[in-house]
Amino acid sequence: MYHKPVLKNRRTLLERAEKFISDTYFTDCNLRGRLFGDTRPLESISVFQSEKRISYSEAIQQDFLPCKFGDAFGPTWWTCWFRVVLKIPETWRGKEVHLRWESDGEGMVWRDEQPVQGLTKEGEKTSYILTECLKDSEPHSITLYVELACNSLFGAGQGSMIAAPDPNRKFTLQKADVVVFNRDVRELLTDFELLVDIVKLLGEGEQRGYQALFTANEMVNLCDPTDNSSFASAQSLAQRFFSQRNGESQHVVHAMGHCHIDSAWLWPYEETIRKCARSWVTVIRLMENNPEFVFTCSQAQQFQWVKSWYPGLFSEIKHFVQKGRFIPVGGTWVEMDGNLPSGESMVRQFLQGQSFFKEEFGHYCKEFWLPDTFGYSAQLPQIMKGCGITRFLTQKLSWNLVNTFPHNTFFWEGIDGSQVLTHFPPGNSYEMKGKVEDLINTVKNNKDKGRTNHSAALFGFGDGGGGPTQLMLDRLQRVRDTDGLPKVQMSSPDVLFSELESDSALLCTWVGELFLELHNGTYTTQAKIKLGNRQCEALLHDLEVASCLALCRRESFTYPSCKLQELWRLLLLNQFHDVIPGSCIEMVVEDALEYYDEICTTGSKLLLAACESLVSGSAQDVGSSISVLNTLSWERTEVVSLQGEDTQTKLALVSVPSVGIAPVMETAEPAPLVSITVMVDGNIKMENGLLKVVIDRTGRLMSLLLVQTNREAISEGSLGNQFTLFDDVPLYWDAWDVMDYHLQTRKPVIEVIEPAKVVSSGGLRGSVSFTLRISGKSTITQEIVLDACCPYIKFNTQVDWEEAHKFLKVEFPVQVHSPSATYEIQFGHLQRPTHRNTSWDWARFEVWGHKWADLSEHGFGVALLNNSKYGYSIHQNIMTLSLLRAPKAPDANADMGRHNFTYALMPHTGSFQGASVIQCAYSLNFPLHLCHGVTSESWSAFTISSPSVILETIKQAEKRKNALLVRLYESHGSSVTSILSTSLPVQEAWHCDLLERPDPSVPISSAASGISLTFKPFQIKSLLLIIQ
Repeated sequence: MYHKPVLKNRRTLLERAEKFISDTYFTDCNLRGRLFGDTRPLESISVFQSEKRISYSEAIQQDFLPCKFGDAFGPTWWTCWFRVVLKIPETWRGKEVHLRWESDGEGMVWRDEQPVQGLTKEGEKTSYILTECLKDSEPHSITLYVELACNSLFGAGQGSMIAAPDPNRKFTLQKADVVVFNRDVRELLTDFELLVDIVKLLGEGEQRGYQALFTANEMVNLCDPTDNSSFASAQSLAQRFFSQRNGESQHVVHAMGHCHIDSAWLWPYEETIRKCARSWVTVIRLMENNPEFVFTCSQAQQFQWVKSWYPGLFSEIKHFVQKGRFIPVGGTWVEMDGNLPSGESMVRQFLQGQSFFKEEFGHYCKEFWLPDTFGYSAQLPQIMKGCGITRFLTQKLSWNLVNTFPHNTFFWEGIDGSQVLTHFPPGNSYEMKGKVEDLINTVKNNKDKGRTNHSAALFGFGDGGGGPTQLMLDRLQRVRDTDGLPKVQMSSPDVLFSELESDSALLCTWVGELFLELHNGTYTTQAKIKLGNRQCEALLHDLEVASCLALCRRESFTYPSCKLQELWRLLLLNQFHDVIPGSCIEMVVEDALEYYDEICTTGSKLLLAACESLVSGSAQDVGSSISVLNTLSWERTEVVSLQGEDTQTKLALVSVPSVGIAPVMETAEPAPLVSITVMVDGNIKMENGLLKVVIDRTGRLMSLLLVQTNREAISEGSLGNQFTLFDDVPLYWDAWDVMDYHLQTRKPVIEVIEPAKVVSSGGLRGSVSFTLRISGKSTITQEIVLDACCPYIKFNTQVDWEEAHKFLKVEFPVQVHSPSATYEIQFGHLQRPTHRNTSWDWARFEVWGHKWADLSEHGFGVALLNNSKYGYSIHQNIMTLSLLRAPKAPDANADMGRHNFTYALMPHTGSFQGASVIQCAYSLNFPLHLCHGVTSESWSAFTISSPSVILETIKQAEKRKNALLVRLYESHGSSVTSILSTSLPVQEAWHCDLLERPDPSVPISSAASGISLTFKPFQIKSLLLIIQ
């Protein structure tokens, strides 16, 4: 009797199964070659090309010209509309019929005037189902439109994905026909793919892997690709394997459909609108055919775009949101950068996002969702909790270059003590494909084994959109409970986090920031975007304050709430995590700068109108014709520039009360004034009674003396304000990364074009200017300014920058010894080491901060302030501010041109808190505003009794015209009770959260002088003030 041979060679059996489903080898006789059956050419195909992105209704009115396969379309960023006329043969009755479409552009099918599916070769979506089972009653002659974007899923990089786009690239249609799709072949291919992957990934040491191997081999024996009747027995073997169950203790993977879409990156904002439509309409089609499929989706801005541009699709989305299957997550307007936006900007991200989700879908998001951002501020936990969110999901720290983050599921504690439950999907991806590898990695990489038994797996093409496919869903369905693999359940964020919360007793806590040890260059790249962000944050702050004061002082004034929302949403959009970091193409930079210009133009007009309302008075009023507005919550005495009668600038020293206005008065000049002396050796000495500065001919600080204590700030034998140039060639991510080895290439900038000279000889202001040559193409011109009564020296800087892969910084070696430096972050500050003892310390060779950084020892310190920079490095006693980079990808012209910015140096006695470093940094960033009009006396709207409490925000409450929202925070890191006093007609006050929902459980404590507020360190408090 014949007996089958027993095969023992693992390699031959494995490769046999692989070749049986290969799309490269033996397709004439293997299973893959039978995926498609009969084909028919299209009846006709014609095209209309447009330089602009136009609507469907406009497109179909155009003149379409005949085209054929292989024709070139474009160039980059153009749009092609194809009219596709097809006819399905009657002989295909009972068969599944697809339109097969292969192109290197991104397509979307329109049918019956609605988008119905995306078509993207890179996203494995190359066919559109015309019918699942052709019936006689169905239309056989069909006309479709395909909207093709002349860009790929990841833009149009020239030579590499992140290279600057090729503006002249052409795109082709490689295939378009009508084809019979053999669903049973697809099902069997999926079985084989999973079994082969199990064999390879479990390896030779696992019995289960050999079971998969012999199952797959026997399936090949049973399956005849030319005979569909042989498929059932092969499928039966696969089903038997997949249905062998796990034990109760097996890890549970919570699978969720996902489609991360960058709101702009290697493509412009406008293209993202279409990416959303292409991706989400495909999700809707999948939901119609897969009742258990759940999809998570973030970014209210993208929902708003789809609502505006694709109302029919938005209605379908709302339907599935109500069913709990299309799940909005995140709660923010966009997935913003986690480091650079101000604290108030982060609050507004949630306020605008959560308000949109509540209004459109009836509920707030429960989870903060930020999978692809370059680090996470230590103040985020408190901001999240203030917006009703206690759960956080990301995975970006898996990108760390130096140290492996020790947890996947843990409690994250912010600088105020707030904690949120945090989950990093252990598969280290937000775009899994439902493959065996994804599931095994989820278990293998889990760093909290024994502490938790549940993890997320986010599946679907992402970054450029695309989302899940039917194949991904089929894979996951087969291995829901298969021995040797973790259990898989289609799940939601709420189910996952509820499981984690229910068994959280053993979870660890991580305190402080989640610092990404990569992409440190994004703190500096695209300096004009950084400047625009900081200036617009300040402008909108000042506009809201001035408008609130005008609202309370003038009955005729109308608060510009609608226009403010528009401006805030533009600013929030530009805080997306590839825009404000500068890691985007030039088209996006141009759009972002245009939005900043719009904010500045409109915001400045509105601010002027509010100021005029504040100071308007009759001609008989006695007082100054120029007043000064202070939007900050402490009295300020500063030098301001006035326009003289002969157009000459005149200086005045003004004192303006907290959140108030004061007339510019003719006052006696202060003592001492600023004096400037040119010394015999050519060096220049500047003094104002607080500081004594000596500047050499190259503009460097030879000495900076704090007069009060006769304490020298500049390190002995060193020079401050030393510009330095570094080679800046990262390993790959050009706009993103600066590598540690760049520190070995330091070159001081010392070539003088114009030596230091006196520009303003003293009085209320003294200044010195000079010009240096960086290279044959780049120069620095700087004016060093010392004002009367000012505790810091300012450096107004202009750089003409035409470099390639260089990094410009400025250094201040100071006479301070401390193991840590302090950096401002959102609503507070934190310390980072100044040494490099451990790999965790070394990885922070370049860090981020906001308006100031400080290096202090007991009794003395030096603060470095700025008006638009975010990158710092403080190593030992050298304080360094990062100024400009020159990457060439993805924007070949990044940072080229002229830049203007200001930084300042402030030596101080005692602590930075006691020396008012925080207030000085605010004052540098929020200048006093001149108001042309009459005011007879100084007036203050709000005062705070404690210098540690900052009144950050004053705005009209959302949808409450008779209420103001004020937001305060404790800035020193101390527990304190403070009195908020106001001269406004406040009728009642309520505590509220960051979404402005009143909290009656926390009573307001009123004192005779105002509202008593008790703060814990770095605590944020918001109040609703009802105005009479």
